[in-house]
Amino acid sequence: MTLRMTPPSSQTYTQILKSTMLMGGSSLVNVALSIIRNKAMAVLLGPEGVGLMGLYGSILDIAQAIAGLGVGSSGVRQIAEAAGTDDAERIARSATVLRRISMVLALLGALLLAALAFPVSNFTFGDYQHAGGIALLSLAIFCRLVSAGQTALIQGLRGIADLARINVLAGLFGTAVSIPLIYLFGMQAIAPSLVVIAAASILPTWWYSRRICPHPSPMPARQFGREVSALLRLGFVFMASGLLTFGAAYAIRLIVLKEGGVMAAGLYQAAWGLGGLYAGFILQAMGTDFYPRLTAAADNDAECNRLVNEQAEISMLLAGPGLLATLTLAPLMMSLFYSAEFHGAVDLLRWICLGMMLRIISWPMGFIVVAKRTQAIFFWTEVAAAVVHVGLAWLFVSLLGTPGAGMAFFGLYVWHSILIYVIVRKLTGFRWSAGNRRHALLFLPVSGLVFLAFSVLPLWPATAIGSVAVALTGFYSLRMLVDLLPPESVPAIIRGWIAKSA
Repeated sequence: MTLRMTPPSSQTYTQILKSTMLMGGSSLVNVALSIIRNKAMAVLLGPEGVGLMGLYGSILDIAQAIAGLGVGSSGVRQIAEAAGTDDAERIARSATVLRRISMVLALLGALLLAALAFPVSNFTFGDYQHAGGIALLSLAIFCRLVSAGQTALIQGLRGIADLARINVLAGLFGTAVSIPLIYLFGMQAIAPSLVVIAAASILPTWWYSRRICPHPSPMPARQFGREVSALLRLGFVFMASGLLTFGAAYAIRLIVLKEGGVMAAGLYQAAWGLGGLYAGFILQAMGTDFYPRLTAAADNDAECNRLVNEQAEISMLLAGPGLLATLTLAPLMMSLFYSAEFHGAVDLLRWICLGMMLRIISWPMGFIVVAKRTQAIFFWTEVAAAVVHVGLAWLFVSLLGTPGAGMAFFGLYVWHSILIYVIVRKLTGFRWSAGNRRHALLFLPVSGLVFLAFSVLPLWPATAIGSVAVALTGFYSLRMLVDLLPPESVPAIIRGWIAKSA
């Protein structure tokens, strides 16, 4: 049976764009802070220091995925489901359980990482010199997990504006403290600076979540146990997913480290950070607002398909020109965000941009699998993605050097985009809308053309081709967005300019 999708509404597009702009606005502030922070780290530490910071970051991510047991993500779903019922008592129960279990997991996670500091150092670096730094990261784990529980409360209730403020405040504080630490103490301050950045989110998340059910909901031990059990059952799948994703990222950094040393690891970290910078605010907004909305409509296949198509359309139109600009201006961006020492990462960055273009398209479909509670499908797709990503990285890096890690990321999303489309087609009868097919058939070939231009032409002719592509796709995206939104939400100056240019 073919499912008929509900026609898209301009109000829904407005909501998607509003939430994206709220999170995007905070992300733009963090982009500016990232320019300052990355530039300082690059000048003060060089590629080796940036590579060490990336490896420490991967250790943190894996430890958080294990110790957190997926409670942050499952908590968002539990709170969103409770909010959908308008049952104040149920919301209070879910909030109480989430707060308490997050604190317990934070303590256990910190103790676990501190206890395993020596073996983790030996496995990662082949020696015990970094054991002290890894033990110090246990404080960052505690801060991250407590903050994740508080953030889940806000996200589950779709407090988008509060989340945007939290991002800005955490970014400001983390930058203001971490740069002086690095300046004063150099490489020895890398682990403390990561602790500071993690700690920067504790206070703002507490401040904005304190109003949500401030008084713990009394409940019998048996009921508390049932609530925790429900949270952990779903959380286990998210934990496995996070562990696979971060584990793959860690494995790829180890592959690059073993093949090219800490310098190559620094180049990879720089390219990865820049490749995800622009796409990051789109993906963050997608997880922040879109996931709770899709969860509320999980039992209605037609509505799910409509929401995914609308989210994908806005995401493609916003991300496409920006990723093309990153691909075109890769050398300039490396100099701006890092230094001339990092120009060896330019080719790697361009491959990552191609993969990010596919990631933007495929991510909205993936949320259907999560919202439908198809844990087994979700788990095995994550397993397959991790195996493909690490396998391609091992093959390409050994044959082609550090740029092979970018090729592996692109190859992953070629494969994953096809797989996830087949899965959601069977789950909900999903089909791409005509508009999304048109957008994809514009952005994907143009991205390939610009990438090819830099492969076969001198720098300036290729840059000219890329600049024209950015200008044309930027105008196209702006015009499409204006057509999707209600007239009253578009500034008159933009409507007039579009009308004159048509």
